Amino acid sequence: MTKKKDSHNKHYWEKGRNGFTPKDWKDIVIEDKDDKWSGGNLNPDSLNFDCLLDKVSKKIINLLKEKNKAYGNTALNPPSIFSKLDATEAICARLDDKLSRIKNRGINDKTEDTVDDLIGYLFLLKMSLEK
Repeated sequence: MTKKKDSHNKHYWEKGRNGFTPKDWKDIVIEDKDDKWSGGNLNPDSLNFDCLLDKVSKKIINLLKEKNKAYGNTALNPPSIFSKLDATEAICARLDDKLSRIKNRGINDKTEDTVDDLIGYLFLLKMSLEK
């Protein structure tokens, strides 16, 4: 049996976390289609909080918009075909499911999508409470 090569989640930037220790922080480039952060003063203590928050929240917001387009706003206006729960209660049930998955499987590269879903459902919960 061969040992699986260690891979590192792109979100684990902290020095030494999961065995990841870059030789020089200024060599790290983090990019997506809309943003590019690169070297210079990039280190664990000087990451720009605002930019990171925008990047992470933008990913969740885009996920929610894509799912809303695909499902037709059923999170905030459930069709009530099988379940008769209102939007808030249905979202809370989904949150329980996501938390159970994290409790049973932990947080790792295989459950990172579950964490994104959990954050998304918390956004939806807040939206349902504002309605």
